[in-house]
Amino acid sequence: MSNIKAQMPNECQNPNAKKYDLEERTAIFGENIIDFARSLEKNIINIPLIKQVIRSGTSIGANYCEADGAESKKDFKHKIRLCKKESKETKHWLRMLAKANENKVEECRKLWQEAQELTLIFSSIAKDD
Repeated sequence: MSNIKAQMPNECQNPNAKKYDLEERTAIFGENIIDFARSLEKNIINIPLIKQVIRSGTSIGANYCEADGAESKKDFKHKIRLCKKESKETKHWLRMLAKANENKVEECRKLWQEAQELTLIFSSIAKDD
């Protein structure tokens, strides 16, 4: 029975539960990272930081899509751990961008908080049974 439950979408397991669509949430986060990056001044310090935060911030959703299509439980856990790794890395780059752009600290803080929440979600999912 637990194998069937694990394969069922959230709404089938509990139709009254609020649906948490991680695919959509991670996609929106990636879009917000892109929008934020566009708002930053392009200078010698920001350019490499922008590239890094875009790479890590947008790969969270891509890795989640791969996890969603995983062929085994082991593959699923591996992809979820990649999501966690990328969300943690994104927090680092946001911290560096906040330091380099003192006028953008509040925007960095909001994005950092969402990356932190994603890190905690993926940590919880990746825990061994």
